[in-house]
Amino acid sequence: MSKGSGSLSKAKSYKETGKFWDTHDLSDYWEDTKKAEFEVAIESEMTYYALDNILSKQIQVIAKKRGISADTLINLWVQEKLQEQKT
Repeated sequence: MSKGSGSLSKAKSYKETGKFWDTHDLSDYWEDTKKAEFEVAIESEMTYYALDNILSKQIQVIAKKRGISADTLINLWVQEKLQEQKT
């Protein structure tokens, strides 16, 4: 998260943001919100790959430390490796 992002929670990480909204109600902050417009184009496919148990546990630990899901971490790593292959 970046400074000046306009976050109502004033959090410095997604994890802090999550903790804030676990204990606060958006209706208390509705007057402070801004209208947002955006488009979402999700092209996703669920594919399963066998993974060694030890690797899986290590991925889960790293993902938890980063405050993201193991799925997200794996996708980021695979994207990085595929990008390296293009160069």
